[in-house]
Amino acid sequence: MGGDSFTFKQFVVQQDRCAMKVGTDGTLLGAWAELVKADGRILDIGTGTGLIAMMMAQRYPEARITAIDIDEMAVLQAVDNVNASPFADRIEVFQADVNVFEPTEKFNSIVCNPPFFNNALICPDNQRTQARHTLSLSYRQLMAAAWRLLCEEGIFSLIIPNDFFQQLEGEAHLSGFFLTRVYGVRTIEGKPIKRYLIELMKHPSYKLIKKEVLIEDKPRVRSAWYRELTKEFYIK
Repeated sequence: MGGDSFTFKQFVVQQDRCAMKVGTDGTLLGAWAELVKADGRILDIGTGTGLIAMMMAQRYPEARITAIDIDEMAVLQAVDNVNASPFADRIEVFQADVNVFEPTEKFNSIVCNPPFFNNALICPDNQRTQARHTLSLSYRQLMAAAWRLLCEEGIFSLIIPNDFFQQLEGEAHLSGFFLTRVYGVRTIEGKPIKRYLIELMKHPSYKLIKKEVLIEDKPRVRSAWYRELTKEFYIK
């Protein structure tokens, strides 16, 4: 995935002005995250190109989506992508810092592909640094913001690198969240878990759902799980 645009079945993502390009992480989250109320309200934190917001809009045709990002260029990119999509009447995009974001209503679902690499070297590109590092949004701040913005029966879904699972789980617990679904994602059999898809709620579920899944059965051959998850989005 790369270049200045990426074409899905129902929409095109332009990404020439956005630091973080369309990638497997965002596509995974957009196809995996759930909404408990069909006509509910969804918040996409750190929307970037608007990819996850548009995927959620496609999956939940009665939902209304708010997409926010702190980066001005990302917001301009997302606005253009949303306006060119079939979902323009149901997605609003704002430049906002989630730490001080004060909507009039709480959300039934929150999705976030959060910044990471908080211990990595800082890259010289300020826009890319902001998108990739936890300098402007720590996991603790993210959890506090999600708790404040999520309704009592809502779902908070995110994807994080394997290295940060324990840190995020700890911050989620301190904020009052409970794990309800956890998918460990491997690129291929035999490789270590690379990412975790995580679902959090304000109340414990009857049973924690835990799975390990594969992106590919062999190099360049998508697994049956990944094909099924993304079949409404990828053209091929």
